[in-house]
Order: sequence, then C-alpha cells, then structure tokens
Amino acid sequence: MLFNSIDFAFFLPIVFILYWFVAKKNLSFQNLLIVVASYIFYGWWDWKFLSLIFFSTVVDYSVGLKLKDEENPTKRKILLWVSILVNLGFLVFFKYYNFFLDNFVSAFSLFGTEIKANSLNIILPVGISFYTFQTLSYTIDIYRRKLEPTKDFIAFTAFVSFFPQLVAGPIERATNLLPQFYKKRTFDYSKAVDGMRQILWGLFKKTVIADNCAEFANQIFDNASDMNGSTLALGALFFSFQIYGDFSGYSDIAIGTSRLFGFNLKQNFNFPYFSRDIAEFWRRWHISLSTWFRDYLYIPLGGSRGSTWIKIRNTFIIFIVSGFWHGANWTFIVWGALNAIYFLPLLLTNKNRKNLDTVAKGRLLPSIKEVFFMLLTFLLTVFAWIFFRAENIDHALRYISKMISTSLFELPNFIGMFKALMLILIIGAFVIIEWLGRESKYAIEHIGLTWKRPFRFAMYYVIIYLIVTFSGNQQTFIYFQF
Repeated sequence: MLFNSIDFAFFLPIVFILYWFVAKKNLSFQNLLIVVASYIFYGWWDWKFLSLIFFSTVVDYSVGLKLKDEENPTKRKILLWVSILVNLGFLVFFKYYNFFLDNFVSAFSLFGTEIKANSLNIILPVGISFYTFQTLSYTIDIYRRKLEPTKDFIAFTAFVSFFPQLVAGPIERATNLLPQFYKKRTFDYSKAVDGMRQILWGLFKKTVIADNCAEFANQIFDNASDMNGSTLALGALFFSFQIYGDFSGYSDIAIGTSRLFGFNLKQNFNFPYFSRDIAEFWRRWHISLSTWFRDYLYIPLGGSRGSTWIKIRNTFIIFIVSGFWHGANWTFIVWGALNAIYFLPLLLTNKNRKNLDTVAKGRLLPSIKEVFFMLLTFLLTVFAWIFFRAENIDHALRYISKMISTSLFELPNFIGMFKALMLILIIGAFVIIEWLGRESKYAIEHIGLTWKRPFRFAMYYVIIYLIVTFSGNQQTFIYFQF
C-alpha cells in the first residue's frame, strides 16, 4: 500500500479511529490492532510474503528469550548465529541469488568454461532489507546485553511490523521503539498536529518534487545516447532531487504517521544537501542505516582505530556493503566505493568530524567558504548518484563520458522543457524553505506556528494546492526495491 494512494487515504483514518476510539483503554488491544493493521498494510501488496515477516518474528522472539537465560558463551553465539543466518538467509536468497549466480557463471566463462545455470524468477519482497535489519538489531543487542528481551509477543510483533516504517524505514532500534509499545498512550493533540504537518511536507516532497523529477530523470537516463552533455547533467540533478524527495518524503510521512498514534521515530534525514563534506553528508543521509552499519559492522571491525591500513579497509567495507545493501547490481557497489574514496581523505586527516553542527547555525546566510564546500559536496554527491541510477556500469560510464564532453556547454534539449523550467523554479523555492527550516527536524516544523490562524492555514492550503495541481505521475517509492 502506497502512502500517496487512495487506498492509504481510507486505511489511515479507519485505523486511527479504531485505535483511539475503540481500543484506547486497552494497551494490549492497541498493540494487537497495530499488528493487524500492519499485516493488512503489507499484505495489500502480496499477502504470501507475510509468512516471511512472521517467521523472522517468531525466530528472533524465541532467540531473544533463550539468550536471556543462556550463560554459556558458545551456546549464546550459536543462538545469535541462528538469528543472523535465518534473517540474512532470506535476504540473500530473495535479493542476491540471481546476482551471485550470474556472476559465478560469468567468472567461469572468462576462463573458457561454460556453465549452464538457470536464474530463478524471484520476486523481491518489499521492505525485506528494512525489517530484516530492524529485527536483527534486537537479537544482537540482547546478545551484547544492552537490551532485555520481551515476553510480550504481540508487542514484539508490532515492533517488527509497525506499518508506518515497515517497508522503507527508518530502521528503528528495539531500544527506542519497542519500549514505546509497553507504555500507555494517550492522544496528544499537539503531537498529532505536528505529525500532520510532517505528513503534509512529506507528501509535497514525494508528489511534487520527486515524482516530477522522476519524469525527466527517467526520460534523460533512458535516452542518454540521444542527449547532449548539459541535458545529461540536468538529468543527474533531477535524479538527485528525485531520490531525496522520494526517500526523505517517505520518512517524513512515516514519522508523522507514527506521531498520530503516539510513537516517536528517529529522524532519518537531516538536510543532507546542505552538508559541507561527505562525512557530514553521511551523518545526515539515511541516518538509521548509516548508524546501523556503524554500530553493527564498522565499530566491531575496529572502526577508525588501528593502523592506516585498518582505517582504509574498514572504510571501504562499510561503504561497499552499504552500496550492496541497496541492490544486487555492480552499480551500487561502485557507488559505495566512490563514496569511500570521497570519505578517505577526511578520515586520514582526522577531519571527518569537523562539521558536526548545522551549517550557518543561527545565521540567515552562509559564508562564502560554506557555500563553496556545500556546492562541492553536492556536486560530488550528484556525480555518484549517476552510478546509483544507471542500469549497469557501461550505461554509467557512457553517460558520464558524454556528459563531460564539449556538449556540456550547449543548451539542454529534451521533451517538456517548459514544464522542466517550472519544476526548476519549484525546486528553487523548495530549497529555500528547506534552508530556512534546516535547524528543525523537518523544514516546516516551526514555520508559521506563530502566525495568526488565517495565515497559517493559508500556508497549508498552498501546499495542498501544489500537491493537487503539480503532482507528477504516481511513482512507487524508490526504496521499495531495496
């Protein structure tokens, strides 16, 4: 079920009414309602894959309880590996089986040996990368004795399948989200209003920014051989705003929806395109995934401690694994490696934690130096996104080769130029609003709160009007495929 669909527009109010008006006095009933709603939400896409979520839930719930009582180090490791192998086993099979098979066959063909192997027609379950990592963090934290296992199966099932963030995050830790299912929740009007504001802004980012950018990004990337350099550069720019509007828009809707039901999810995007270096960008982009890899992979490998070689090795591992998490394609691996190359100079010169605060904090305008480094970081990011969007490595290299040719200095030329110009103006206004709200959790969190009611509601009506009038063709959220 898509957030930007008619189905969800009916689904959400029904669940909201049942949650607050029917089940409000019974915490267990509220949690059970969340489980049922979450399974309906996910099963709307394909009910057959509900068995995967349920099986992972049962395995990790059982492993968690056994880890609590088990003191033998060897048996504890075995229990942990049961959880890891079950969860990652599903992920590897559904997401990477054909990738590994095709590359295995290709590797042998290079040496003149032909192997016949048939790929499987496997459907990738929506959101499997997200809920797999979420439930894995539960058992790992119990193994590390950072978390007590729950005996409440319904609460744990609700944690694993919580519908607002089930299919595209944020990837929540059990230490943050699970305890919220134990506490009585009462309706908070101010929290609900804030949630609605964030949902509204998320819908704007998705339907107006991302979906319109997708139209031109798809046209340009799919016909790259017929485009000049400036058009290709514009295509990369459109995709950069598409993926940001799409994914951060989803996160805004997920977080806002959660607040309607009395839950607080972690911030997943913190205005990443205003970053002054790549390290800052990765502290602000897809925060829940970046911190997951940091805590469960990078630090256990040694992090930035040790020799220069260890630092370089760990940096490449974390970025390449992050890239591979996004999809079974060499383009994602190259994208990850490219970001590692961007990151290394900062790490090796101990400048990777230089920019920890918000750019131009407390000031309306940035300094010339800040503008320069923001633009440099943004351009490096846009360049890397080309590999992320391309169909394969050859497509990406041909795209880049033509983009940096002399035709880069020609005027862009593609179908829909007038609409694209209008979109660029909207993106410009969008960037200004994001800049003004960069010290908040989302851009319009505080904008208009002190205005008189007619002016505040006028702002909402303008956003709604833009959503209704300028929405692009409905597109599936990009991260559903991951």
